[in-house]
Amino acid sequence: MEIVYVYVKKRSEFGKQCNFTDRQAELNIDIPPDPKLAEQFMERNPVDTGIQCSTSMSEHEANTERFEMETRGVNHIEGGWPKDVNPLELEQTIRFRKKVEKDENYVNAIMQLGSIMEHCIKQNNAIDIYQEYFDDEDVVEVTEDAPSAKTINVFRDPQEIKRSATHLSWHPDGNRKLAVAYSCLNFQRAPEGMSHESYIWDLENPNRPEIVLKPSSPLVTLEYNPKDSHVLLGGCYNGQIACWDTRKGSLVAELSTIEFSHRDPVYGTIWLQSKTGTECFSASTDGQVMWWDIRKLSEPTELLIMDITRKEQLENALGAISLEFESTLPTKFMVGTEQGIIISCNRKAKTSAEKIVCTFSGHHGPIYALQRNPFYPKNFLTVGDWTARIWSEESRESSIMWTKYHMAYLTDGAWSPVRPAVFFTTKMDGTLDIWDFVFKQCDPALSLKVCDEALFCLRVQDNGCFIACGSQLGTATLLEVSPGLCTLQRNEKNTASSMFERETRREKILEARHREMRLKEKGKTEGKDDELREEAPAVDLAELVATAEEEFFDVIFTEMKKKEAAAMKSKPVGALFCTRGQRKKRHCQSGSLPSGPTDKMPSLQKAMPTLATFHSARQLTDTVPGADGPKGEGTRETQEELAEVTRQQVAENGTCTRVY
Repeated sequence: MEIVYVYVKKRSEFGKQCNFTDRQAELNIDIPPDPKLAEQFMERNPVDTGIQCSTSMSEHEANTERFEMETRGVNHIEGGWPKDVNPLELEQTIRFRKKVEKDENYVNAIMQLGSIMEHCIKQNNAIDIYQEYFDDEDVVEVTEDAPSAKTINVFRDPQEIKRSATHLSWHPDGNRKLAVAYSCLNFQRAPEGMSHESYIWDLENPNRPEIVLKPSSPLVTLEYNPKDSHVLLGGCYNGQIACWDTRKGSLVAELSTIEFSHRDPVYGTIWLQSKTGTECFSASTDGQVMWWDIRKLSEPTELLIMDITRKEQLENALGAISLEFESTLPTKFMVGTEQGIIISCNRKAKTSAEKIVCTFSGHHGPIYALQRNPFYPKNFLTVGDWTARIWSEESRESSIMWTKYHMAYLTDGAWSPVRPAVFFTTKMDGTLDIWDFVFKQCDPALSLKVCDEALFCLRVQDNGCFIACGSQLGTATLLEVSPGLCTLQRNEKNTASSMFERETRREKILEARHREMRLKEKGKTEGKDDELREEAPAVDLAELVATAEEEFFDVIFTEMKKKEAAAMKSKPVGALFCTRGQRKKRHCQSGSLPSGPTDKMPSLQKAMPTLATFHSARQLTDTVPGADGPKGEGTRETQEELAEVTRQQVAENGTCTRVY
């Protein structure tokens, strides 16, 4: 039964209908001006009006339609079996399958579906529609803009007594904070009242630091924990290791005991890749590398002395001033020393002597920076004296690439984390150099004057776009480089790899050539020594003695002849009586007879022990005036008689009498 009810109402009861028409405007009211009201008006002079220079903007909010999501699950249970077949019973299922497979409709359906399925399988084998062909390739953007950099922010030391910014560390999460260590490295020249505080800066607020760190001694180095961004590790000027937890405040959370700490300032601290995230190690100029666990900083867990002689003597140790640890090589680490030597070490060696694997020498001064290439760990960068050098672990005698010698001293350096061919260096004249050896090898791709004072340290952000530089007066400058310097270029990895390998081969060839030349020179030297040893016994000793005697008496009798000629001028006729001792004394006093070996008698120096006699009487008589002199008064017989008399007198009493 259908019930219908009809409502009836007149049209006029629905409301008055609106009718719109056009008509001229009408004046409803006119109020003329009132002079009395003008008298009550007071002029305002001057008038202050606020004007906003910024662009007027409006804010709109829109609440979009909320999308509700619901999670549902489906529990799949094997089905499709008849009610009289239990799918859990194997015999019943086999019997039913055999029954269905004998049905003609089933066979026809399978044949039709088989051809379709075969076509799909062939398509799937030919091409995978879900395959990502370029998934492994990195996104490469090629930029042709000239390399450039601009200053983003400047963080100044708020203390009145300025200190040097000695180390920088980026916040591991987001890189929105920068930790700066401040200290004065002039030994015993720190001004009175100098603050020991270091700071953590927010990049968007350069006016005041976000967190103040208060150590017991000025911090030389400061590092964020990569696994816990609230924990920082600091190396102090007095050799202690300090640890902070920013959640607990500005004071030190853990501090090593002074007895088991370093004896010199701690110049390097690095966190290790461990499960707990609490292990680290430090290096100092006292020649020691120490391993620590911040859960127990009372003493180090391990100690290594940087003695390259492998005698483990601290007095022979080289002062460590920089550290390098690569997480992909967990057992290896490298140390840069004050003496310009890089020491490669293996922590897992059995003995302390075996932990020092090899050394690399090439710098003339302390190595202030040491870092492996993030793309090719076997190649590493060192900065010291006036150059930056790139090394290969396969070439130990010399570096494979190096910069020219600069006019200013280099203080720090680092690789770009996104480009294998780019690295940065700072100098004492306040200049930041950006090197791109794929683009230019002899000169930096960009040289930027950051400040007037010396730059002491630098740190590159993980994305490679921002660089922080610390100066001598405690100013930390934040720079942003152009996209071309922080974007991987096309084929840059292959180009850098081939360049490293080519330079390594070249150095190996030169090393082999130098080694061969040294062996040849050594062989020649040994051959000359052998020849000299063989020739030495062949010298005739008798001939050497005779030569020495002849030289000796030639000098003596030449002087005697001069003296006697002078005496004959004063005494024309007379007798001269002279003993051997008196003659020697007189000639020594006059300076004509040498009292020892001279350079005029080289053979005499070799044969002096064998001299025990005078020269022949014939040579003796040749010097007697009148025997065969200019006047011609002597005869041959007179000479022989005088010689006989001289021999007799010398044999009897060692004296010689000459008669004129």
